Amino acid sequence: MKKVLMIVVSLLIPALLLSSVLLTGCASSGPATEYGPEVGKLAPDFKLIGLDKQEVSLSGLRGKPVLLNFWATWCGPCRIEMPFLQEIYEEWTGKGLVVLAVNVQENPTTVKKFVENAGLTFPVLLSPGNDVPLAYNIRGIPATFLIDADGVIRDIKIGAFFGVGEIESKLAKIMP
Repeated sequence: MKKVLMIVVSLLIPALLLSSVLLTGCASSGPATEYGPEVGKLAPDFKLIGLDKQEVSLSGLRGKPVLLNFWATWCGPCRIEMPFLQEIYEEWTGKGLVVLAVNVQENPTTVKKFVENAGLTFPVLLSPGNDVPLAYNIRGIPATFLIDADGVIRDIKIGAFFGVGEIESKLAKIMP
């Protein structure tokens, strides 16, 4: 009986740890604003190149609300939320919302293959170095910043969105 109990416990603990990672994303714990941008403050500007080879700067998008998502292809929670971001892009881009996904430090070929296979059509930017993730204090992914038309951060979500409704409830903070 003790042997069976030991086996059950030894299997249960890793399963619980894995499920907690999946539920909270690949994010570390702690406040998102400890050393980075804060809600109510101007979002750090950046210039990155997209998969389409076009340069995008955040300051160039002033006047438009922006959903800025940091992610990677190897991140399970990131992969879960990508279809939701695609749906938001399709439904809200005509209303003025800009959706940007910043891939963190992956090979462009890997990113392009994932984007094509997933059928993603929103702009995907490449961050080959750490400058932009560090400016946003990205300690875990996915991480999403909702930025209003004036460039001010109105909401920060660390971890995955688990539905379109959750994203839409946050869009009210940045959409006119």
